[in-house]
Amino acid sequence: MRNRVLIVLAVLIVLAIGAWIWVTRPDTARVSEQAVTGRAPQLTPTRSESVPTVGIAKPVGWAGGAKPTPAAGLQVAAFADKLEHPRWLYRLPNGDVLVAETNSPPREGGGITGWVMGLLMGRAGATVPSPNRITLLRDTNNDGVADQRSALLTGLNSPTGMALVGNWLYIANTDALVRFPFTPGETKITAKPEKIVALPGGGNHWARNVVAAPDGKTLYVSVGSASNIAENGLEAEGTLYAGGPRANAARTGRALILQVFPDAKFARVFAWGLRNPNGMAFEPKTGALWTVVNERDMLGSDMPPDYLTQVDFGAFYGWPWNYWGGYVDKRVTPERPDLREYSKRPDFALGAHVAPLGLTFAGDAKLGGNWANGAFVGLHGSWNREPKSGYKVVYVPFGDNGFPAKGAKPVDALTGFLSPDGKTTRGRPVGVITDAGGALLVADDVGNVIWRVSAK
Repeated sequence: MRNRVLIVLAVLIVLAIGAWIWVTRPDTARVSEQAVTGRAPQLTPTRSESVPTVGIAKPVGWAGGAKPTPAAGLQVAAFADKLEHPRWLYRLPNGDVLVAETNSPPREGGGITGWVMGLLMGRAGATVPSPNRITLLRDTNNDGVADQRSALLTGLNSPTGMALVGNWLYIANTDALVRFPFTPGETKITAKPEKIVALPGGGNHWARNVVAAPDGKTLYVSVGSASNIAENGLEAEGTLYAGGPRANAARTGRALILQVFPDAKFARVFAWGLRNPNGMAFEPKTGALWTVVNERDMLGSDMPPDYLTQVDFGAFYGWPWNYWGGYVDKRVTPERPDLREYSKRPDFALGAHVAPLGLTFAGDAKLGGNWANGAFVGLHGSWNREPKSGYKVVYVPFGDNGFPAKGAKPVDALTGFLSPDGKTTRGRPVGVITDAGGALLVADDVGNVIWRVSAK
């Protein structure tokens, strides 16, 4: 009798373990990364995950003179190395380059997704304390290598975006947009910051970007959501999502882009429903604002696509209730069917879980005709996809109308970050800009390098 009980218990344990493995097995992609790209991506049924598919490549660095792989006709070299978590780049009128050496502030809560993200960030080497510094890099002899550097600003709070307007340098900290008096050519700022507007901090998606409008009268600030799909309550995402008055959303709103009037120290919601917008840039021909957006997790390795889109004033892009122009995320409560018809479809899919962060238009790039009219996007790389995706810089060809060309797909511009087996990565691209010579600069926050991609 006793042996029979032990056998039954053993069978139950085996079944329980098998069930756990079945439930928690990683969701594997059933279509290619490229299939979920373009103006009309392949959208497959979602596969909701109670336990997320997790996987992030272990960083190993660039040993022995290794470097990324540029596309045919291009070459790559280090513009600056031995940096501390370089995330964002900005070029000054005199050619100096500013780099935000920064990282997340201490993370708070976040439920199972936050816990998983903490583990992943630790594995990726992204839990080191934020340097909280803006470093100025100068190439004095125009050889494509920064030979001078100085700490322009220190003591910031997880800064990301930078923008020069007149004699003011604006910095987007994680909790506020601030500015400092500054004249290009200076190498150190000692003035105290002037606060322009407060920004909501805490939760996930800490990075805040800022770009100046072409006329210099206003600025645009991107603010990511506090969670994946508002699983901590809509109140945590601000009054705009919780149903309160829009006038207060500038102070408490998340998952949106703000338009800031700096002299009045006032901000208003420019567009919302953008889960985690980061890179922003103005398309050279039309002058329209564009952004890249990280979409939601735990709907399977194939869905939904992260995207690049023009940002229209007053537009709603679906988060958290809908994605890709009206596909309903049934996990979100309370439901908002009244918003579905107003969910604007993004303009271009970049792939599922590729984590687009950096964005710049070719504009004054001098990389050859194949790279003259389009957008460069830094894909930081997936954590919620198997096999891994992203971990490269891609180029999106545009047409003469200021939109991605019909039938266009992302073109690899800089690869070689991720190992062939996907287990290790030498670096992860983030911010992208062009330098004064027309080359592309790429911030690599894991490799601690800024790469310079130029024409051969």
